[in-house]
Amino acid sequence: MEIFSSVGLCLVGAVLLIGFVFVGNAIRIVPEYQRLVVFRLGRCIGPKGPGLIFLIPVVDRAVRVDLREQVREIPHQTAITKDNAGISVDFIWYYKILDAVESVLQVQNFEAAAQGMATTTLRAVIGGIPLDDALSEREHINSMLRTRLDEVTERWGVKVTNVEIREIIPPREIQESMNRQMSAERIRRAVVTESTGTREAAVNVAEGEKQAAILRAEGSKQAAILEAEGQRQAQELKAAGYAKALENIFAAAKEIDQKTMTLQYFDALKAIGQGASTKYIFPMEFTSMLENFVNGGKK
Repeated sequence: MEIFSSVGLCLVGAVLLIGFVFVGNAIRIVPEYQRLVVFRLGRCIGPKGPGLIFLIPVVDRAVRVDLREQVREIPHQTAITKDNAGISVDFIWYYKILDAVESVLQVQNFEAAAQGMATTTLRAVIGGIPLDDALSEREHINSMLRTRLDEVTERWGVKVTNVEIREIIPPREIQESMNRQMSAERIRRAVVTESTGTREAAVNVAEGEKQAAILRAEGSKQAAILEAEGQRQAQELKAAGYAKALENIFAAAKEIDQKTMTLQYFDALKAIGQGASTKYIFPMEFTSMLENFVNGGKK
């Protein structure tokens, strides 16, 4: 009896284990960004998910597909340009699976196939352009790579969203010539900048001297006008002063009598007599007689 009970327990344990394995293989939890491509007895029955998915063990086989945008790096690849210059290029490309079923059915190993296609496409694109364009037109190369990769991966249910070239390394002799060219270009720009600065400085100095000369001439003109105006006003004031003085003298002379004139005459004679030179003195009566004589002659 103990033997039969032990066998029964083993059978129950085996059944429970098989049940757990069955349930574990039958129930799958699929996140929002993934899908399960289910094959039932070898036939694809479509994508499943997201959420809780039930599969039939042994009968169903599921392949997980990530629908998020992915990025892959293509290491340095040697390519020959149109003018036979060898360059080393590396880039990264972004893709997103749009059709989970096609990405599983149409290609065995999508990432390996895509990487091989990317390197082949890169050599084809670089081989169709000269070296100068390859070094200066990265955006154009990125666009061409993305377009050609997208044409190939479209039948796999994959969309190439972007391609970015990270580094282009030309041959050493090309790098040296480019460095010399850049040095010459920098020297040329420095010379042009210096000559432009010198020219602008000379123009500014000349303009400043011109403005200064104009201001000096304007100042001299205003000074001359003010000086002439001042002299005119001074002369007018002097003339007005002389006229006023003469009026005062004439007014005072009208009030002077003969005695005052006689006293002034004697004072003048006294001042003349004090000099050391020879003098001839004519009496006032003589001058009066002479004046009468002259007036009588005129009559």
